Amino acid sequence: MMSSIGRAGNETFPGSGDDSGTGRTRREHPSKPTALQRRVLVGGSVGHFVDFYDFTLYGLTAVIISQRFFPSESAALSLLSTFAAFGVAFVIRPLGGLYFGALGDRVGRRRVLFITLTAMGGATAVMGLLPGYEEIGPLAPVLLILCRLVQGFSTGGESVGAPSFVFEHAPIDKRGYWINVTIAATALPSVAAGTLILLLSRSMSDQSFTSWGWRIPFLLALPLALVGLFIRSKTEESDVFRVAEAERPKEFHPIREAFYENKLRMVQVVFVVGLSAMGFSFLAGYFVSYLQTSGNLSREMSLEVSIGALALYAVLIPLSGRVADRLGRKPMLIAGSAMLAAISIPAFVLVTSGNVLLALSGQFLFVVALCVYGGGCYTFFVEIFATRTRFTSAAIGYNVAYAVFAGTAPFIATALIGITNVPAAPGFYMAAAAAIVLLLVISTNIPETRGRVG
Repeated sequence: MMSSIGRAGNETFPGSGDDSGTGRTRREHPSKPTALQRRVLVGGSVGHFVDFYDFTLYGLTAVIISQRFFPSESAALSLLSTFAAFGVAFVIRPLGGLYFGALGDRVGRRRVLFITLTAMGGATAVMGLLPGYEEIGPLAPVLLILCRLVQGFSTGGESVGAPSFVFEHAPIDKRGYWINVTIAATALPSVAAGTLILLLSRSMSDQSFTSWGWRIPFLLALPLALVGLFIRSKTEESDVFRVAEAERPKEFHPIREAFYENKLRMVQVVFVVGLSAMGFSFLAGYFVSYLQTSGNLSREMSLEVSIGALALYAVLIPLSGRVADRLGRKPMLIAGSAMLAAISIPAFVLVTSGNVLLALSGQFLFVVALCVYGGGCYTFFVEIFATRTRFTSAAIGYNVAYAVFAGTAPFIATALIGITNVPAAPGFYMAAAAAIVLLLVISTNIPETRGRVG
């Protein structure tokens, strides 16, 4: 095994993100992106948009879903049940990541991304057609959970396949920026869906909106998925994947090789991604209902505040990727986790103040810290792995992180408030998680990955 110096001057360890999976590096010079590269970037972004469109819709309409599918005498219990169903999709994500990751490392990223996008868009649209508890009784929440399982399983492949596909096509000196452009597409659904729900809510009576108006955004997932499939039909596999495919042995077992080569790296990814997953879960999937129940704001005010915060996230996250392309991934992880540890509690106190401007300030403060951390996190989790097992290895680490940290975040936050009667209790949870990750990043020899080829 050899160790060499990549273009950006960073050491490349054996098995890191090179073009063949052997630890080799080559020098590449910045060039103007080709039409194919741009289509890959757009195709990956559209897929991420649809991926998080469902994630966002569920969070934005959680109060209504709790009334329609989980009715009970206690509004808090209904909301807890709703967030438990929300978490079910995250539990199955690692299985989807394992299945689609191994498939993607064997047959290519492009084919897998067709399957995952179709399943995600279809399941989200079906959710918009489901009858509620009043119509079909206990079967309603069962069908809702089945749709969430389909979404979670397919998202397990999409959430890693799209950034891997973009990463392998991206110019080497712009990987952080390109990956974070696709991540910005995870915030745009919140802005788009939130704006749509806000317009529908204001243009309809409350009875009409809670009865059927909330379903309209879910149904729009299908045409969005079809647009993404059309764009992806115009793309091809990357050269680095084709090289890795040609050089791998005849008997190739991605899952076995991923666990043999990358056990430590996958554990590191679980914690590194876990912090950003928890933060984004709060931002996109929890704050709207949180502002209503703990911040005493109206549905419209809660939507407006969250739309503003997510719009800021969509602007800042690509910029943080640019900074990471210059400074490296690890400095961003250290600075971002330190900021999250320091500001989470005051941010959540502001969010629950009951004042619109203070709530917006609290979310903005949280977004800035989350984006600094994301500048390093979102490229690191695919860049750390070799091409031949990148999809499988990254999918395992990423999806376990989302299952453990993101899928449980709204439920744990709601439970903490109920137990402590402290509205800002989720902020203490977020701050503690950030402090732990900061210590892990510093103490567990997490490598700098900027500039590695592959």
